[in-house]
Amino acid sequence: MTIDNKHAYDSLDRQLISLLRKDGRAPLSTLAKQLKVSRGTVQNRLDRLQSSGILLGFTVRVREDYGLDAIRAIMMIEVVGKSTAQVIRSLRGFPELVMLHSTNGAWDLLAEVQTSSLAEFDRVLREVRMIDGVLNSETSILLTSV
Repeated sequence: MTIDNKHAYDSLDRQLISLLRKDGRAPLSTLAKQLKVSRGTVQNRLDRLQSSGILLGFTVRVREDYGLDAIRAIMMIEVVGKSTAQVIRSLRGFPELVMLHSTNGAWDLLAEVQTSSLAEFDRVLREVRMIDGVLNSETSILLTSV
């Protein structure tokens, strides 16, 4: 995905993104009121942020205690050479990877994995490790939030 650098992003864009991070389903009228701009301005900003590739989509936030039976883990991934972009594109196709980050140090990427069973978890690990460009990985299951 290419990010459109033709547009300058300003304080209003950053405030809008911040509000959407808190509530990705907030109505346009609520966002407009909080930003002290018109509903049309909010819609135009959202359209521009989406078309430029800055805003990739909207998401649902779930309570920490929802889905307590889910298997959750952190997977650190090492990528071969300059194949990071290709690996990221492949990883984005996994609905079980709920978060994906680039990082520094020994690992190139960090993914949060969430599945409903150990069998599904095992399948996801195998499939991720088979992606061309993935050299190595290490996964730790999350046990208890403290």
